[in-house]
Amino acid sequence: MKGLADLAQPLRLQVFHALDVVGESGLTPGAIHDALGRPPATLSFHLKEMVNAGLDTQEHAGRNLICRANFDCMNGLLG
Repeated sequence: MKGLADLAQPLRLQVFHALDVVGESGLTPGAIHDALGRPPATLSFHLKEMVNAGLDTQEHAGRNLICRANFDCMNGLLG
């Protein structure tokens, strides 16, 4: 249930929605910042909390960090 509680926070829900829309290609934190217009430090905090809750995953691709929605986790929460 932690995942659902984390999605109750409006910014995290916006981030998850943005990641859901782009699917497996994911987004960099910079692209999420550009889309949502939130301060980088705030966004970083919420992304970390989402990873801890299992709502998203992060992967390094060269010098970039790619964030992706964890659809298995979301399906488990909704199922």
